[in-house]
Amino acid sequence: MGTLKVLVTDKIDPEGLKPLEGRPDIELRYEIAPSPEVLTKALVGAGAWLVRSETKVTAEWIGKAAGLRLIGRAGVGVDNIDLPAATRRGIAVINAPAANTLAAAEHALALMLSLARQVPAADASVKAGKWERSKFMGVELFGKTLGVVGLGRIGREVARRAQAFGMTVIGHDPFVSEAQARELGVEPLALDALLSRADFVTLHVPGGAKTRHLIDAESLKVAKKGLRLINCARGELIDEAALAEALKDGRVAAAGLDVFSKEPVPEDSPLRGAPNLVLTPHLGASTREAQGRVATELAQAVLEFHEKGLAPNALNLPGFDAQTLAALGDWLGLAEALGRFLAQTLEGGVREFACAFSGDFKPAERRPLAVSALKGLLTPILGPSVSWISAPAVAAERGLRVSESVSPRAGDGARREMTVTAVTDAGPVSVTGAVLAPGEPRLVRLGALGVDVRPEGKMIVLTNSDAPGVIGRVGALLGEAGVNIADMRVGRRAPHGEAAMVLTVDDAVPPEVRARLERLEGVRRAHWVEL
Repeated sequence: MGTLKVLVTDKIDPEGLKPLEGRPDIELRYEIAPSPEVLTKALVGAGAWLVRSETKVTAEWIGKAAGLRLIGRAGVGVDNIDLPAATRRGIAVINAPAANTLAAAEHALALMLSLARQVPAADASVKAGKWERSKFMGVELFGKTLGVVGLGRIGREVARRAQAFGMTVIGHDPFVSEAQARELGVEPLALDALLSRADFVTLHVPGGAKTRHLIDAESLKVAKKGLRLINCARGELIDEAALAEALKDGRVAAAGLDVFSKEPVPEDSPLRGAPNLVLTPHLGASTREAQGRVATELAQAVLEFHEKGLAPNALNLPGFDAQTLAALGDWLGLAEALGRFLAQTLEGGVREFACAFSGDFKPAERRPLAVSALKGLLTPILGPSVSWISAPAVAAERGLRVSESVSPRAGDGARREMTVTAVTDAGPVSVTGAVLAPGEPRLVRLGALGVDVRPEGKMIVLTNSDAPGVIGRVGALLGEAGVNIADMRVGRRAPHGEAAMVLTVDDAVPPEVRARLERLEGVRRAHWVEL
Protein backbone atom coordinates (compact mmCIF):
# COMPACT_ATOMS: atom_id res chain seq x y z
CA MET A 1 0.00 0.00 0.00
CA GLY A 2 2.92 2.37 0.68
CA THR A 3 2.78 5.81 2.23
CA LEU A 4 0.25 8.38 1.01
CA LYS A 5 1.31 12.01 1.18
CA VAL A 6 -1.75 14.19 1.83
CA LEU A 7 -1.30 17.90 1.10
CA VAL A 8 -3.70 20.45 2.65
CA THR A 9 -3.51 23.98 1.20
CA ASP A 10 -6.67 25.63 2.63
CA LYS A 11 -8.01 26.00 6.16
CA ILE A 12 -9.78 22.71 6.88
CA ASP A 13 -10.79 21.82 10.45
CA PRO A 14 -7.77 19.94 11.89
CA GLU A 15 -10.01 18.09 14.38
CA GLY A 16 -11.87 16.49 11.49
CA LEU A 17 -8.59 15.48 9.82
CA LYS A 18 -7.26 13.78 12.98
CA PRO A 19 -7.97 10.26 11.59
CA LEU A 20 -5.11 10.94 9.15
CA GLU A 21 -2.64 11.91 11.87
CA GLY A 22 -0.22 9.52 13.51
CA ARG A 23 -0.58 6.78 10.92
CA PRO A 24 2.70 5.39 9.58
CA ASP A 25 1.17 5.03 6.10
CA ILE A 26 -0.09 8.66 5.94
CA GLU A 27 2.12 11.75 5.64
CA LEU A 28 -0.12 14.74 6.41
CA ARG A 29 1.35 18.09 5.38
CA TYR A 30 -0.22 21.54 5.83
CA GLU A 31 0.82 24.40 3.52
CA ILE A 32 -1.98 26.95 3.95
CA ALA A 33 -2.21 29.58 1.18
CA PRO A 34 1.24 28.70 -0.19
CA SER A 35 3.19 30.82 -2.63
CA PRO A 36 3.65 29.31 -6.11
CA GLU A 37 7.21 28.35 -5.21
CA VAL A 38 6.18 26.60 -1.99
CA LEU A 39 3.25 24.83 -3.69
CA THR A 40 5.47 23.54 -6.48
CA LYS A 41 7.74 21.86 -3.92
CA ALA A 42 4.86 20.64 -1.75
CA LEU A 43 3.18 18.85 -4.67
CA VAL A 44 6.23 16.66 -5.24
CA GLY A 45 5.22 13.18 -4.13
CA ALA A 46 1.70 14.23 -3.09
CA GLY A 47 -0.90 11.52 -3.70
CA ALA A 48 -3.90 13.42 -2.28
CA TRP A 49 -4.59 17.17 -2.30
CA LEU A 50 -7.27 18.64 -0.02
CA VAL A 51 -8.64 22.16 -0.62
CA ARG A 52 -11.61 24.41 0.07
CA SER A 53 -12.52 27.21 -2.35
CA GLU A 54 -9.42 29.41 -2.01
CA THR A 55 -6.91 27.17 -3.82
CA LYS A 56 -7.36 27.06 -7.60
CA VAL A 57 -6.52 23.54 -8.76
CA THR A 58 -5.75 24.32 -12.39
CA ALA A 59 -4.55 22.06 -15.19
CA GLU A 60 -1.11 23.63 -14.78
CA TRP A 61 -0.88 22.65 -11.10
CA ILE A 62 -2.28 19.19 -11.79
CA GLY A 63 0.44 18.76 -14.41
CA LYS A 64 3.10 19.51 -11.79
CA ALA A 65 1.82 16.80 -9.42
CA ALA A 66 3.04 13.60 -11.05
CA GLY A 67 1.96 11.32 -8.20
CA LEU A 68 -1.45 12.85 -7.58
CA ARG A 69 -4.34 10.35 -7.49
CA LEU A 70 -7.01 12.12 -5.41
CA ILE A 71 -8.27 15.71 -5.05
CA GLY A 72 -10.67 16.42 -2.19
CA ARG A 73 -12.86 19.52 -1.95
CA ALA A 74 -14.05 20.46 1.54
CA GLY A 75 -17.54 21.48 0.49
CA VAL A 76 -20.05 20.87 -2.29
CA GLY A 77 -18.99 22.82 -5.39
CA VAL A 78 -15.86 22.13 -7.41
CA ASP A 79 -15.73 25.39 -9.38
CA ASN A 80 -12.09 25.89 -8.34
CA ILE A 81 -10.97 22.48 -9.67
CA ASP A 82 -10.27 21.71 -13.33
CA LEU A 83 -12.37 18.55 -13.49
CA PRO A 84 -11.55 17.63 -17.13
CA ALA A 85 -7.81 17.98 -16.48
CA ALA A 86 -8.05 15.71 -13.44
CA THR A 87 -10.11 13.17 -15.36
CA ARG A 88 -7.60 13.06 -18.21
CA ARG A 89 -4.93 12.19 -15.64
CA GLY A 90 -7.12 9.55 -13.98
CA ILE A 91 -7.27 11.57 -10.75
CA ALA A 92 -10.43 11.09 -8.70
CA VAL A 93 -12.10 14.33 -7.54
CA ILE A 94 -14.27 14.02 -4.44
CA ASN A 95 -16.26 16.41 -2.28
CA ALA A 96 -18.32 16.36 0.91
CA PRO A 97 -21.84 16.72 -0.51
CA ALA A 98 -23.94 16.36 2.63
CA ALA A 99 -21.83 17.89 5.40
CA ASN A 100 -22.97 21.52 4.87
CA THR A 101 -26.67 20.77 4.41
CA LEU A 102 -27.95 21.72 7.86
CA ALA A 103 -25.73 24.79 8.16
CA ALA A 104 -26.92 26.16 4.81
CA ALA A 105 -30.57 25.43 5.60
CA GLU A 106 -30.36 27.13 8.99
CA HIS A 107 -28.67 30.20 7.49
CA ALA A 108 -31.50 30.54 4.96
CA LEU A 109 -33.95 30.47 7.88
CA ALA A 110 -31.82 33.01 9.77
CA LEU A 111 -32.02 35.41 6.83
CA MET A 112 -35.75 34.77 6.47
CA LEU A 113 -36.38 35.69 10.12
CA SER A 114 -34.08 38.71 9.82
CA LEU A 115 -36.14 39.99 6.89
CA ALA A 116 -39.47 39.28 8.61
CA ARG A 117 -38.54 41.18 11.78
CA GLN A 118 -35.95 43.66 10.38
CA VAL A 119 -33.45 42.50 12.98
CA PRO A 120 -30.22 44.03 11.51
CA ALA A 121 -31.75 47.47 10.96
CA ALA A 122 -33.39 47.49 14.40
CA ASP A 123 -30.10 46.45 16.00
CA ALA A 124 -28.24 49.29 14.25
CA SER A 125 -30.93 51.78 15.28
CA VAL A 126 -30.73 50.90 18.99
CA LYS A 127 -26.93 50.99 18.92
CA ALA A 128 -27.19 54.48 17.41
CA GLY A 129 -29.14 55.63 20.48
CA LYS A 130 -32.61 55.54 18.90
CA TRP A 131 -35.84 53.84 19.99
CA GLU A 132 -37.98 53.46 16.85
CA ARG A 133 -40.47 50.69 17.65
CA SER A 134 -43.07 51.81 15.10
CA LYS A 135 -40.49 51.99 12.30
CA PHE A 136 -39.62 48.30 12.57
CA MET A 137 -43.06 46.73 12.36
CA GLY A 138 -42.49 43.15 11.16
CA VAL A 139 -44.46 40.27 9.72
CA GLU A 140 -44.97 36.72 11.00
CA LEU A 141 -43.88 33.59 9.17
CA PHE A 142 -47.01 31.79 10.39
CA GLY A 143 -49.61 31.56 7.64
CA LYS A 144 -47.27 32.88 4.95
CA THR A 145 -46.36 31.04 1.75
CA LEU A 146 -42.73 30.05 1.18
CA GLY A 147 -41.51 29.24 -2.32
CA VAL A 148 -38.53 26.87 -2.32
CA VAL A 149 -36.71 26.87 -5.66
CA GLY A 150 -34.68 23.65 -5.73
CA LEU A 151 -35.82 20.65 -3.67
CA GLY A 152 -32.49 18.92 -3.16
CA ARG A 153 -30.97 18.22 0.23
CA ILE A 154 -30.84 21.84 1.43
CA GLY A 155 -34.18 22.87 -0.06
CA ARG A 156 -35.90 19.94 1.65
CA GLU A 157 -34.43 20.82 5.03
CA VAL A 158 -35.59 24.42 4.64
CA ALA A 159 -39.08 23.21 3.68
CA ARG A 160 -39.32 21.00 6.79
CA ARG A 161 -38.31 23.83 9.09
CA ALA A 162 -40.64 26.30 7.41
CA GLN A 163 -43.55 23.90 7.92
CA ALA A 164 -42.72 23.89 11.64
CA PHE A 165 -43.29 27.67 11.57
CA GLY A 166 -46.77 27.06 10.15
CA MET A 167 -45.88 28.19 6.61
CA THR A 168 -47.46 26.84 3.44
CA VAL A 169 -44.62 25.55 1.26
CA ILE A 170 -44.69 25.54 -2.53
CA GLY A 171 -41.72 24.40 -4.63
CA HIS A 172 -40.13 24.35 -8.04
CA ASP A 173 -37.73 21.62 -9.15
CA PRO A 174 -37.91 20.02 -12.61
CA PHE A 175 -36.35 16.80 -11.30
CA VAL A 176 -38.74 16.15 -8.44
CA SER A 177 -41.95 14.38 -9.37
CA GLU A 178 -45.30 15.78 -8.30
CA ALA A 179 -45.93 12.74 -6.10
CA GLN A 180 -42.61 13.10 -4.31
CA ALA A 181 -43.05 16.85 -3.79
CA ARG A 182 -46.43 16.23 -2.19
CA GLU A 183 -44.88 13.58 0.08
CA LEU A 184 -42.64 16.39 1.34
CA GLY A 185 -45.70 18.52 1.99
CA VAL A 186 -44.77 20.79 -0.92
CA GLU A 187 -47.07 21.87 -3.73
CA PRO A 188 -45.07 21.71 -7.02
CA LEU A 189 -45.39 24.70 -9.35
CA ALA A 190 -43.76 26.29 -12.37
CA LEU A 191 -41.35 29.08 -11.44
CA ASP A 192 -43.57 31.99 -12.53
CA ALA A 193 -46.56 30.52 -10.67
CA LEU A 194 -44.42 30.10 -7.56
CA LEU A 195 -43.17 33.69 -7.73
CA SER A 196 -46.68 35.05 -8.17
CA ARG A 197 -47.93 33.30 -4.99
CA ALA A 198 -45.02 33.27 -2.55
CA ASP A 199 -44.55 35.78 0.27
CA PHE A 200 -40.98 34.51 0.76
CA VAL A 201 -38.78 32.79 -1.85
CA THR A 202 -35.54 30.94 -1.07
CA LEU A 203 -33.14 29.70 -3.77
CA HIS A 204 -31.35 26.35 -3.55
CA VAL A 205 -30.21 25.48 -7.07
CA PRO A 206 -26.70 25.26 -8.55
CA GLY A 207 -25.17 27.87 -10.80
CA GLY A 208 -24.58 27.49 -14.53
CA ALA A 209 -25.91 28.67 -17.86
CA LYS A 210 -29.34 27.15 -17.20
CA THR A 211 -29.89 29.03 -13.93
CA ARG A 212 -27.93 32.26 -14.47
CA HIS A 213 -30.22 35.20 -13.66
CA LEU A 214 -33.05 32.84 -12.81
CA ILE A 215 -34.37 35.86 -10.93
CA ASP A 216 -34.21 38.84 -13.28
CA ALA A 217 -36.23 41.94 -14.12
CA GLU A 218 -38.89 39.93 -15.96
CA SER A 219 -39.37 37.34 -13.22
CA LEU A 220 -39.53 40.07 -10.57
CA LYS A 221 -42.38 41.70 -12.52
CA VAL A 222 -44.51 38.56 -12.15
CA ALA A 223 -43.53 38.10 -8.48
CA LYS A 224 -46.05 38.90 -5.76
CA LYS A 225 -45.69 42.50 -4.63
CA GLY A 226 -43.97 42.63 -1.27
CA LEU A 227 -41.89 39.48 -1.89
CA ARG A 228 -39.02 38.77 0.48
CA LEU A 229 -36.18 36.97 -1.32
CA ILE A 230 -33.38 34.82 0.15
CA ASN A 231 -30.32 33.45 -1.69
CA CYS A 232 -27.80 31.17 0.02
CA ALA A 233 -26.96 29.16 -3.12
CA ARG A 234 -25.08 30.95 -5.93
CA GLY A 235 -24.72 34.67 -6.61
CA GLU A 236 -25.27 34.29 -10.34
CA LEU A 237 -28.87 33.14 -9.79
CA ILE A 238 -29.96 36.77 -9.33
CA ASP A 239 -29.59 39.77 -11.60
CA GLU A 240 -28.32 42.05 -8.86
CA ALA A 241 -29.03 45.31 -10.69
CA ALA A 242 -32.64 44.22 -11.30
CA LEU A 243 -33.04 43.24 -7.64
CA ALA A 244 -31.65 46.60 -6.48
CA GLU A 245 -34.21 48.42 -8.64
CA ALA A 246 -37.04 46.22 -7.38
CA LEU A 247 -36.03 46.98 -3.78
CA LYS A 248 -35.93 50.71 -4.47
CA ASP A 249 -39.37 50.84 -6.06
CA GLY A 250 -40.91 48.54 -3.43
CA ARG A 251 -41.90 45.62 -5.68
CA VAL A 252 -39.59 43.50 -3.49
CA ALA A 253 -40.08 44.27 0.19
CA ALA A 254 -36.71 42.92 1.33
CA ALA A 255 -33.93 40.53 0.40
CA GLY A 256 -31.29 38.54 2.23
CA LEU A 257 -28.19 37.49 0.29
CA ASP A 258 -25.29 35.33 1.38
CA VAL A 259 -23.75 34.87 -2.08
CA PHE A 260 -22.89 37.33 -4.83
CA SER A 261 -21.87 37.45 -8.48
CA LYS A 262 -18.49 38.83 -7.35
CA GLU A 263 -17.03 38.16 -3.94
CA PRO A 264 -16.13 40.26 -2.01
CA VAL A 265 -18.94 42.60 -3.10
CA PRO A 266 -17.30 45.38 -5.18
CA GLU A 267 -17.63 49.02 -4.20
CA ASP A 268 -19.67 49.85 -7.30
CA SER A 269 -22.18 47.03 -6.78
CA PRO A 270 -25.81 48.22 -7.09
CA LEU A 271 -26.55 46.23 -3.95
CA ARG A 272 -24.59 48.62 -1.75
CA GLY A 273 -27.15 51.40 -2.17
CA ALA A 274 -30.29 49.25 -2.12
CA PRO A 275 -32.74 49.54 0.81
CA ASN A 276 -34.15 46.72 2.95
CA LEU A 277 -31.26 44.42 2.14
CA VAL A 278 -29.43 42.07 4.52
CA LEU A 279 -26.00 40.91 3.32
CA THR A 280 -23.73 38.27 4.84
CA PRO A 281 -20.26 37.27 3.57
CA HIS A 282 -20.92 33.74 2.26
CA LEU A 283 -21.59 32.21 5.68
CA GLY A 284 -23.90 29.36 4.63
CA ALA A 285 -21.45 26.62 5.57
CA SER A 286 -19.66 28.57 8.30
CA THR A 287 -20.55 26.70 11.45
CA ARG A 288 -18.13 24.79 13.65
CA GLU A 289 -20.25 21.69 13.29
CA ALA A 290 -20.42 21.86 9.48
CA GLN A 291 -16.69 22.45 9.10
CA GLY A 292 -16.00 19.53 11.42
CA ARG A 293 -18.32 17.25 9.42
CA VAL A 294 -16.72 18.32 6.13
CA ALA A 295 -13.21 17.55 7.39
CA THR A 296 -14.26 14.24 8.92
CA GLU A 297 -16.01 13.18 5.71
CA LEU A 298 -12.93 14.04 3.67
CA ALA A 299 -10.59 12.21 6.05
CA GLN A 300 -12.70 9.04 5.86
CA ALA A 301 -12.80 9.29 2.06
CA VAL A 302 -9.01 9.62 1.90
CA LEU A 303 -8.57 6.55 4.11
CA GLU A 304 -11.01 4.50 2.05
CA PHE A 305 -9.24 5.53 -1.15
CA HIS A 306 -5.82 4.69 0.33
CA GLU A 307 -6.85 1.35 1.80
CA LYS A 308 -9.34 0.07 -0.78
CA GLY A 309 -8.83 2.17 -3.88
CA LEU A 310 -12.47 3.36 -3.66
CA ALA A 311 -13.77 6.91 -4.08
CA PRO A 312 -17.54 6.69 -3.41
CA ASN A 313 -18.13 10.44 -3.88
CA ALA A 314 -15.99 10.71 -7.01
CA LEU A 315 -17.38 13.34 -9.36
CA ASN A 316 -15.47 12.37 -12.47
CA LEU A 317 -14.70 8.65 -12.67
CA PRO A 318 -17.43 6.24 -13.80
CA GLY A 319 -16.33 3.22 -11.78
CA PHE A 320 -16.91 0.79 -14.66
CA ASP A 321 -14.50 -1.67 -16.23
CA ALA A 322 -11.71 0.30 -17.91
CA GLN A 323 -11.59 -1.95 -20.98
CA THR A 324 -15.33 -1.56 -21.57
CA LEU A 325 -15.09 2.22 -21.28
CA ALA A 326 -12.15 2.30 -23.71
CA ALA A 327 -14.09 0.15 -26.18
CA LEU A 328 -17.06 2.54 -26.06
CA GLY A 329 -14.91 5.37 -27.39
CA ASP A 330 -17.07 8.23 -28.73
CA TRP A 331 -20.26 6.63 -27.43
CA LEU A 332 -19.57 7.57 -23.81
CA GLY A 333 -19.29 11.28 -24.58
CA LEU A 334 -22.26 11.09 -26.96
CA ALA A 335 -24.45 9.50 -24.28
CA GLU A 336 -23.75 12.33 -21.84
CA ALA A 337 -24.32 14.90 -24.61
CA LEU A 338 -27.71 13.33 -25.39
CA GLY A 339 -28.75 13.73 -21.75
CA ARG A 340 -27.46 17.31 -21.60
CA PHE A 341 -29.21 18.21 -24.84
CA LEU A 342 -32.48 16.71 -23.63
CA ALA A 343 -32.35 18.51 -20.27
CA GLN A 344 -32.11 21.88 -22.00
CA THR A 345 -35.12 21.28 -24.26
CA LEU A 346 -37.63 20.17 -21.62
CA GLU A 347 -40.83 21.86 -20.54
CA GLY A 348 -42.42 20.65 -17.30
CA GLY A 349 -41.19 18.42 -14.49
CA VAL A 350 -39.52 15.12 -15.39
CA ARG A 351 -41.19 11.91 -14.15
CA GLU A 352 -39.38 9.23 -16.19
CA PHE A 353 -36.12 8.83 -18.08
CA ALA A 354 -35.59 6.01 -20.57
CA CYS A 355 -32.58 4.87 -22.60
CA ALA A 356 -33.35 2.77 -25.67
CA PHE A 357 -30.49 0.96 -27.44
CA SER A 358 -30.95 -0.14 -31.04
CA GLY A 359 -28.44 -2.44 -32.73
CA ASP A 360 -25.37 -4.28 -31.57
CA PHE A 361 -24.83 -3.11 -27.98
CA LYS A 362 -23.33 -5.62 -25.56
CA PRO A 363 -24.99 -5.84 -22.13
CA ALA A 364 -21.78 -4.59 -20.43
CA GLU A 365 -21.86 -1.47 -22.64
CA ARG A 366 -25.45 -0.44 -22.03
CA ARG A 367 -25.16 0.28 -18.30
CA PRO A 368 -22.30 2.83 -18.45
CA LEU A 369 -23.97 4.54 -21.41
CA ALA A 370 -27.30 4.78 -19.59
CA VAL A 371 -25.62 6.17 -16.46
CA SER A 372 -23.64 8.65 -18.56
CA ALA A 373 -26.85 9.85 -20.24
CA LEU A 374 -28.57 10.17 -16.85
CA LYS A 375 -25.64 12.22 -15.54
CA GLY A 376 -25.96 14.44 -18.60
CA LEU A 377 -29.67 14.94 -17.95
CA LEU A 378 -29.22 15.89 -14.29
CA THR A 379 -26.10 18.07 -14.54
CA PRO A 380 -27.56 21.18 -16.27
CA ILE A 381 -30.08 21.56 -13.43
CA LEU A 382 -28.29 20.13 -10.41
CA GLY A 383 -24.73 21.18 -11.26
CA PRO A 384 -21.34 19.46 -11.57
CA SER A 385 -21.67 17.64 -8.25
CA VAL A 386 -23.67 14.96 -10.10
CA SER A 387 -21.27 12.13 -11.00
CA TRP A 388 -21.51 8.79 -12.79
CA ILE A 389 -21.52 7.20 -9.36
CA SER A 390 -24.13 9.49 -7.76
CA ALA A 391 -26.48 10.00 -10.74
CA PRO A 392 -28.67 6.89 -10.14
CA ALA A 393 -29.02 7.71 -6.43
CA VAL A 394 -29.81 11.35 -7.19
CA ALA A 395 -32.51 10.26 -9.65
CA ALA A 396 -34.03 7.87 -7.12
CA GLU A 397 -33.95 10.56 -4.42
CA ARG A 398 -36.04 12.80 -6.67
CA GLY A 399 -38.54 10.09 -7.62
CA LEU A 400 -37.31 9.90 -11.22
CA ARG A 401 -38.03 6.48 -12.74
CA VAL A 402 -35.18 5.25 -14.95
CA SER A 403 -35.41 2.40 -17.46
CA GLU A 404 -33.44 0.74 -20.26
CA SER A 405 -34.60 -1.18 -23.32
CA VAL A 406 -32.89 -2.82 -26.28
CA SER A 407 -33.87 -3.57 -29.87
CA PRO A 408 -31.77 -5.70 -32.25
CA ARG A 409 -32.07 -3.30 -35.18
CA ALA A 410 -31.28 0.39 -35.59
CA GLY A 411 -33.10 2.71 -37.94
CA ASP A 412 -32.01 4.55 -41.09
CA GLY A 413 -29.29 2.05 -41.92
CA ALA A 414 -27.21 2.82 -38.81
CA ARG A 415 -25.55 -0.12 -37.07
CA ARG A 416 -26.19 1.31 -33.60
CA GLU A 417 -28.34 4.11 -32.17
CA MET A 418 -29.14 5.35 -28.70
CA THR A 419 -32.35 7.23 -27.87
CA VAL A 420 -32.96 9.04 -24.58
CA THR A 421 -36.50 10.03 -23.62
CA ALA A 422 -37.82 12.16 -20.77
CA VAL A 423 -41.47 11.90 -19.83
CA THR A 424 -42.51 15.29 -18.49
CA ASP A 425 -45.75 16.86 -17.33
CA ALA A 426 -46.03 18.25 -20.88
CA GLY A 427 -45.43 14.85 -22.54
CA PRO A 428 -42.45 12.79 -23.79
CA VAL A 429 -39.38 14.40 -25.38
CA SER A 430 -36.60 12.40 -27.01
CA VAL A 431 -33.32 12.72 -28.90
CA THR A 432 -31.38 10.03 -30.77
CA GLY A 433 -27.65 9.79 -31.40
CA ALA A 434 -25.26 7.63 -33.37
CA VAL A 435 -21.52 7.42 -33.99
CA LEU A 436 -21.22 7.48 -37.77
CA ALA A 437 -17.45 6.85 -37.76
CA PRO A 438 -14.60 7.25 -35.25
CA GLY A 439 -14.63 10.86 -34.11
CA GLU A 440 -18.02 11.47 -35.76
CA PRO A 441 -20.77 11.43 -33.10
CA ARG A 442 -24.08 12.90 -34.24
CA LEU A 443 -27.56 13.79 -33.09
CA VAL A 444 -29.65 12.06 -35.77
CA ARG A 445 -33.23 12.63 -34.61
CA LEU A 446 -35.15 15.09 -32.44
CA GLY A 447 -38.25 13.12 -31.59
CA ALA A 448 -39.29 11.73 -34.96
CA LEU A 449 -37.60 14.50 -36.97
CA GLY A 450 -34.34 13.57 -38.69
CA VAL A 451 -31.34 15.89 -38.26
CA ASP A 452 -27.55 15.67 -38.58
CA VAL A 453 -25.96 17.73 -35.79
CA ARG A 454 -22.57 17.56 -34.11
CA PRO A 455 -23.20 17.49 -30.33
CA GLU A 456 -21.01 20.43 -29.41
CA GLY A 457 -21.07 24.19 -28.96
CA LYS A 458 -23.88 26.69 -28.51
CA MET A 459 -27.19 25.94 -30.22
CA ILE A 460 -30.63 27.38 -30.81
CA VAL A 461 -33.11 24.51 -31.16
CA LEU A 462 -36.40 25.45 -32.82
CA THR A 463 -39.57 23.49 -33.45
CA ASN A 464 -41.45 25.16 -36.25
CA SER A 465 -44.02 24.68 -38.99
CA ASP A 466 -42.60 23.59 -42.34
CA ALA A 467 -43.75 26.66 -44.25
CA PRO A 468 -42.16 29.17 -46.66
CA GLY A 469 -40.41 32.08 -44.99
CA VAL A 470 -39.75 30.61 -41.53
CA ILE A 471 -36.03 30.03 -42.11
CA GLY A 472 -35.72 33.50 -43.62
CA ARG A 473 -37.41 35.18 -40.66
CA VAL A 474 -35.18 33.32 -38.20
CA GLY A 475 -32.04 34.25 -40.13
CA ALA A 476 -33.09 37.89 -40.46
CA LEU A 477 -33.81 38.25 -36.76
CA LEU A 478 -30.47 36.73 -35.76
CA GLY A 479 -28.63 38.83 -38.31
CA GLU A 480 -30.26 41.97 -36.99
CA ALA A 481 -29.17 40.96 -33.47
CA GLY A 482 -25.57 40.39 -34.62
CA VAL A 483 -25.67 36.63 -34.03
CA ASN A 484 -23.36 34.69 -36.37
CA ILE A 485 -24.70 31.30 -37.47
CA ALA A 486 -21.92 28.72 -37.79
CA ASP A 487 -24.13 25.86 -38.93
CA MET A 488 -27.81 25.20 -39.63
CA ARG A 489 -29.56 21.83 -39.82
CA VAL A 490 -33.23 21.26 -40.55
CA GLY A 491 -35.39 18.17 -40.34
CA ARG A 492 -38.99 17.29 -41.13
CA ARG A 493 -41.23 14.27 -41.50
CA ALA A 494 -43.45 15.49 -44.33
CA PRO A 495 -44.00 18.73 -46.31
CA HIS A 496 -45.99 21.42 -44.50
CA GLY A 497 -45.94 19.50 -41.20
CA GLU A 498 -43.83 19.91 -38.09
CA ALA A 499 -40.13 20.64 -38.60
CA ALA A 500 -37.03 21.17 -36.48
CA MET A 501 -34.19 23.62 -36.92
CA VAL A 502 -30.86 23.45 -35.07
CA LEU A 503 -28.59 26.48 -35.42
CA THR A 504 -25.05 26.35 -34.05
CA VAL A 505 -23.89 29.89 -33.22
CA ASP A 506 -20.53 31.40 -32.35
CA ASP A 507 -21.54 33.36 -29.26
CA ALA A 508 -24.15 33.31 -26.51
CA VAL A 509 -27.52 34.65 -27.64
CA PRO A 510 -29.11 37.14 -25.20
CA PRO A 511 -32.36 35.99 -23.55
CA GLU A 512 -34.32 38.84 -25.14
CA VAL A 513 -33.31 37.64 -28.63
CA ARG A 514 -34.38 34.10 -27.78
CA ALA A 515 -37.73 35.45 -26.57
CA ARG A 516 -38.20 37.27 -29.89
CA LEU A 517 -37.48 34.04 -31.75
CA GLU A 518 -40.33 32.29 -29.94
CA ARG A 519 -42.71 35.04 -31.06
CA LEU A 520 -41.84 34.71 -34.75
CA GLU A 521 -44.59 33.51 -37.06
CA GLY A 522 -44.20 29.77 -37.63
CA VAL A 523 -41.95 29.13 -34.62
CA ARG A 524 -43.60 26.97 -31.95
CA ARG A 525 -40.81 26.52 -29.41
CA ALA A 526 -37.24 27.77 -28.99
CA HIS A 527 -34.61 26.39 -26.63
CA TRP A 528 -31.04 27.43 -25.86
CA VAL A 529 -28.61 24.53 -25.56
CA GLU A 530 -24.92 24.51 -24.62
CA LEU A 531 -22.87 21.32 -24.93
